Amino acid sequence: MRSSTSPLRRALPFAAFAISAVLGLSACSGGDAAVPDSDNDTSASSSLSEVYKNAVVAEAADILPDSTMAKIKERGKLIVAEALDAPLLSQQDPSNPDNVEGFDADLAKLLAIYILGEPNVEIIPPASETREALLQNGTVDVVFNTYTITEERAEQVSFAGPYLESGLAVAVKSDNKDINGIEDLEGKTVIVGANTPAVTAVPEEQPTATIVSFATDPQAMQALKQGRGDAYVQDFTLLASNAASDSAIKVVGQPFTTEAYGIGLKHDDADFKNFINTWLTKIQEDGTWAKVWDATLGAAVESDTPVAPEIGSVPGS
Repeated sequence: MRSSTSPLRRALPFAAFAISAVLGLSACSGGDAAVPDSDNDTSASSSLSEVYKNAVVAEAADILPDSTMAKIKERGKLIVAEALDAPLLSQQDPSNPDNVEGFDADLAKLLAIYILGEPNVEIIPPASETREALLQNGTVDVVFNTYTITEERAEQVSFAGPYLESGLAVAVKSDNKDINGIEDLEGKTVIVGANTPAVTAVPEEQPTATIVSFATDPQAMQALKQGRGDAYVQDFTLLASNAASDSAIKVVGQPFTTEAYGIGLKHDDADFKNFINTWLTKIQEDGTWAKVWDATLGAAVESDTPVAPEIGSVPGS
């Protein structure tokens, strides 16, 4: 399995991977944005075009009557909470706003294909603290948003997966020579994302650190670059994607926790959870998962393709 200590491949800048999917985008407040006809999309990436062409589609018998997947199929689109500003994970193409690409974004579109036969996705960008509410009130069907599985969260929402493993790491400004990891944050001002594991993990490691929280990753990144904190503690995978596209920061030291990401679902929807876990198993076994990782996160970190985590392997999943 990929070690989350892998250094960034600095010579490789973030490269956009255009993919054969069309997205209806909406603001965080929701709304019924139109989804363009996928037949009109011409931006298929050579790295993933075959993946989309050969993507697995659920059998009709798997779409249970009156189930969440049946409602999605009738609606004709999958509504997903995911970022628009996370390079390598879920990044909107500025030259083509209908195109969002990255590990989370690609998996969401492959899930849409599994249900609908087409990559029809509507995106609602969440903040860290709004993900549970978006699921509970039915605004979104699923959350693909570097969503760490915890037992506390599992009391409010359900998780399929895990589908990726990572861990908390430390980022600093590129000219910082004094901080080389979590061990150097004693007495420092540390930026964290609201409602993320870093809120509790940093004080456990460094009780004298002063914690400053921000609602979104872009806000936290801006605060770090403006010097409003000495370091930013966030998931390694997200920090790696940030550093790959922004030379103003660097990731230092090794991850000091292990975290498993899950696909967020409405609580106690066992049929939908089993349906998605079956899909995850299929894309792991047929090599799709590995190909998506190689074309997205694998472009920015030095490592072999990791083994996908075992489904149901962590408490809360």
